[in-house]
Amino acid sequence: MQTSKRETQLNLKGVSVTYGDGHRALQPTHLSVARGEFLVLLGASGAGKSTLLRSINGLVRPDGGQIEVHGLPGGAVSARNLREHRRRCAMVFQQHHLIGRQTVLANVLMGKLASRGSLASLWPWSRADKLQALAVIDRVGLLDKALARADTLSGGQQQRVGIARALVQGPNLLLADEPVASLDPATAQGVLTLLHDICKKDRLTAIVSLHQVNLARLFADRVVGMRQGQVVFEGLPAQLTKDVESSLYARTGTATATSTTESLVPTLVHA
Repeated sequence: MQTSKRETQLNLKGVSVTYGDGHRALQPTHLSVARGEFLVLLGASGAGKSTLLRSINGLVRPDGGQIEVHGLPGGAVSARNLREHRRRCAMVFQQHHLIGRQTVLANVLMGKLASRGSLASLWPWSRADKLQALAVIDRVGLLDKALARADTLSGGQQQRVGIARALVQGPNLLLADEPVASLDPATAQGVLTLLHDICKKDRLTAIVSLHQVNLARLFADRVVGMRQGQVVFEGLPAQLTKDVESSLYARTGTATATSTTESLVPTLVHA
């Protein structure tokens, strides 16, 4: 699967994941992502979206294939350069993973831990670190909340803190795993608008997994649809027809859903 002629930021070559119980969560996957692209992963729960994202940032170890990242020493992700890769690859989660009793500023500063050595992490944050954190807090519209406890914020505000924590890393690649799944529609669209605008302004490559097809149509440069651990669709948002949507979200375990999906797969996947 090829991107346009833009510089490739990420290239997956046959990446697969099998869990300890023998379940193949991700079939061998080939995918290229261009620098500055806002790529959306679509699919039902269990389709393999989270496994794909977690294999990219090293939270899950693939059992096959290769992950190549532009600018990474050695080119491909390995045990030797995994720490450097994680510093360059930020992640936003559905569950914000904030420390509720800590301030917004303290939570955002946690994003800089990846760039600190183990000894340096014992020392207080420098003035430069705090100013950088405040700058990204301002970008997500929460400067007036910088000294507020994280657990006093709304869900949408907490997700903005999660985005700020990712941005303070200064990443080349941003992964977001269902970042708006727990938000109401209006708040979800507002958070995605913010994330999309920042990524476009910074030319930051982003891979975002979503359930909501309407949001994929609004924000994606390109959409990758997944089902049962494999890519079954890749195309532009305008190509997300009702048939494609049905193939991605049809229930498994029924003859109708299976036959429909199998009949669509050859025509949906673009080489």
